[in-house]
Amino acid sequence: MNKTFLATVAAFLLFSTTALAQVEQPSQVTVQGTALITKESTADSIPTTHRTTKSGGLLVGYSYQFNSWAGVEGNYGYTRNTQNYFASIGQSSIEADMHELTGSFVAHIPVRVANIRPYALAGAGALIFDPTDRYLLNGVDRQTKPAFVYGGGFNFDLTRNFGVRAEYRGLVYKVPDFSLNNLNLDKVTHLAQPSIGFFVRF
Repeated sequence: MNKTFLATVAAFLLFSTTALAQVEQPSQVTVQGTALITKESTADSIPTTHRTTKSGGLLVGYSYQFNSWAGVEGNYGYTRNTQNYFASIGQSSIEADMHELTGSFVAHIPVRVANIRPYALAGAGALIFDPTDRYLLNGVDRQTKPAFVYGGGFNFDLTRNFGVRAEYRGLVYKVPDFSLNNLNLDKVTHLAQPSIGFFVRF
């Protein structure tokens, strides 16, 4: 049994070393400008519609590539927008800072085109909605919503260590209600997040 265990550990270490050796520069830091476009949602039980203002933001990330096809990535994003709720009794608006924290598995797609490295990603994280003092309603609370993230894009190598990244990310999460029952739509919405920026590899 000990021999089997030692052989398994040795094989794992050998595979890991080989996998890491395949990537000369496994680490990458990215900085991107983003657009954020949220789908409109309407509650089934009550006539309330949720609309989020379109906004621009910043997305920064760090990724590590284990081998030629697999890696992981962590991202932080920020924007400020207004969450609007339209009901028969009137409209409620809440301006909020939105913080995006996600972790993803990254699948690198092998292509034979020089200097272009396409990829796809899928993962999970959280969106944190932090109300500002503008349009502040009584009882409004900071709120965190779990989110599923998917997407893909291209890394364009300009030099050995530097390049341009173009990406699309989609996030699926529940419409925030800021802990107010009258704003609870109990609906899932979708955020489209196209972005472009640059990366540094090392």
